[in-house]
Amino acid sequence: MLALELVAQGLVQGSIYALIALGLTLVYGLLRILHVAHAALFTLGAYVGVMVYNATGNLPLAFALAMVVAGLAGVATFRLAYQPILSQPPFVALIASIGLYIAAEETFRVVFGASGLSFATPPLQGQVALFGGIQFKTAELMVMLGTALIIAALGWLQTRTRVGVACQATVSDPQMAESFGISLRKVRDINFFVGSALAGFAGVWVALLNNLVEPTMGSVPSYKALAIIVLGGLGSVRGTLAAALVLGVVEAFGTIYLGKLLDRNAIAFAFLILVLMLRPQGLFATR
Repeated sequence: MLALELVAQGLVQGSIYALIALGLTLVYGLLRILHVAHAALFTLGAYVGVMVYNATGNLPLAFALAMVVAGLAGVATFRLAYQPILSQPPFVALIASIGLYIAAEETFRVVFGASGLSFATPPLQGQVALFGGIQFKTAELMVMLGTALIIAALGWLQTRTRVGVACQATVSDPQMAESFGISLRKVRDINFFVGSALAGFAGVWVALLNNLVEPTMGSVPSYKALAIIVLGGLGSVRGTLAAALVLGVVEAFGTIYLGKLLDRNAIAFAFLILVLMLRPQGLFATR
């Protein structure tokens, strides 16, 4: 019984990690950039979602606007911050990304205040009992369902549409793809929009689960997302998804059996270090 509950809670947390990390994977797979500022888009989506819901009481609208605003902010980040330095070594983009995230954090603090925002009347807080008597919040069930639908849609977009094929061609050989008429700028814009929209989607879910949005809420999830894309094999969407769910379950069990020695975040990074010692290429990557 306890094991089932821990697995279930791990899958809920892993679903959140997957939504955040998938956006990072999309960006890294296309441009080989470690997009640390992705965490700011996660936080931005959460703020937009809370404010829209408090103003309208419409949760689907809150999710939609959070994803659109985060997506557009992601495209703006690419055009203004990354595009001018694509020809530079990768560490230049990484430094710029860290600076962007710090600046965004302080902007959130100035605009929204340091104490954070909450839902006036938190939605989806009811309890649902499933097999074995496991209790879930409605929000927890919905985040797993929403993640599954988003991932299915992303898989369809990548494999069944011209945009997805263009993205894959651009990753494999940008110059060749461009010679066949594929617009690299358009593909990169779409990639950043989709990845950033996923971050905004995840931000609203975290706000729902915790009933709190604060300027620094993206810090720990962003570090874990970076760990996840390493665990999954850099640039691998399937590996990222699997690694996110595995990490969520490992954390859930670790808090019970190792909680007196390590906190939840320390467990995640201890697991990362252990995996990289045994399998440097990640859990789901080939050598």
